[in-house]
Amino acid sequence: MQSVVSQQGRTDDGTEVAGFNNVEFFTPLKPREQWREGVDKNKLVEQMLAQLSREFPGVDFNFSQYLEDNVSEAASGVKGENAIKLFGNNLETATEYAEKVRRVLASVRGIDDLAVFTVLGQPTLTIRIDRLAAGRYGLSPGDINTAIRTAIGGDTPGDFFEPGSDRRFPIIVRLAPEFRQSPEAILNLRIGATDSSGGITQIPLSEVASVSLVSGAAAIYREQQQRYIPIRFSVRDRDLGSAIQEAQSKMAEQVELPAGMRMEWAGEFENLQNAIARLQVVVPITLLLIAFLLFANFNSIVDTLLALSVVPLAMVGGIFSLVLTGTPFGVSAAIGFIALVGVSVMEGIIVISYFNSLVGAGRDRIEAAIECGRVRMRPVLITCVAACVGLLPAALNTGIGSQVQRPLAFVVVGGILVAPFLILIILPALIALVSRRQRDESEVVT
Repeated sequence: MQSVVSQQGRTDDGTEVAGFNNVEFFTPLKPREQWREGVDKNKLVEQMLAQLSREFPGVDFNFSQYLEDNVSEAASGVKGENAIKLFGNNLETATEYAEKVRRVLASVRGIDDLAVFTVLGQPTLTIRIDRLAAGRYGLSPGDINTAIRTAIGGDTPGDFFEPGSDRRFPIIVRLAPEFRQSPEAILNLRIGATDSSGGITQIPLSEVASVSLVSGAAAIYREQQQRYIPIRFSVRDRDLGSAIQEAQSKMAEQVELPAGMRMEWAGEFENLQNAIARLQVVVPITLLLIAFLLFANFNSIVDTLLALSVVPLAMVGGIFSLVLTGTPFGVSAAIGFIALVGVSVMEGIIVISYFNSLVGAGRDRIEAAIECGRVRMRPVLITCVAACVGLLPAALNTGIGSQVQRPLAFVVVGGILVAPFLILIILPALIALVSRRQRDESEVVT
């Protein structure tokens, strides 16, 4: 690491979701070539986490990057890559179930940086008024509250104007610290009450109220005017979808929420679900648009279907590359498959267009299909190599941030490397099969 800069609390622009108890450390890293051999980002995070946990037991740490951290906060409203929001009005009950959720998440492989945001534990002074006792002294709860608020919190009866100027200063009236800084001192606060003769007498607060020190809420998270407790976590060395699926399955078996409580998943998983929902609309529209353009070009349903038949062939290479590299399927990989569809269809157009030109010149359809596989090999390979070379650096990159671009590059490069051989072998065979069937049908008609 080059340096360490700390930030306590939250920024003044109101964009931080963390409270005053948040501490962040910004640590720019040295160039990759200066790192120790065999150390990558994940190992560096593991080493820092192990050392910090030994030095500061009981403190929860979260490792992220500046832009990633801001995006995660904006997406989930919690400082963490992913979060579970446990909604419930009773904070004690919600805290109890939050611990159960944390234990379940801890048993899921790949889940790291797990922590429950503590909302309870703030020492709180509770003053409970005995209405019957207060009524015997002719006091209302409002009278007692006013006296307590003035004695402890202070009251502003007016302002002090500096003579000869326009400056003014608010006047705050309250008891001295030694009369309000302990439960015993507060119980001895004097409150004016009317005695039997109509005069004013001073009685201690202990006559009409009880004072107790309890554990209250240090912070309360709210969303849409509902209380919730966040449980944050990250997913490492595993794809996000399968990790969340396993966590949800275990949660359904081991955690049964009481009535009035509910659970929501937020963060990267929520973004993934939204992206998948959008892709479920975009992908069919893309395929329909490609099919329409192909039909407009060939003016034949058969040729359109033959051109679209190369799509599964290209998918084989993309899927194989993800399995071979152990890369999880995500939004980036899905976009790569969409790009692969366009490239593979273009290769199919090259083959089918040449076939149609040969048939138009009077060649036999079977012979034309065989010649397509031989003559169109060079343009198909050149098209694939040109697309492959452009994404090969992204596929081979292992630097910080490469996890975003590598799935897309793996899919496109893997599909492009495998697709030409499958297309040049299978597509001409399909053309020959369709042509033979069409020829047989024409002979029957004749």
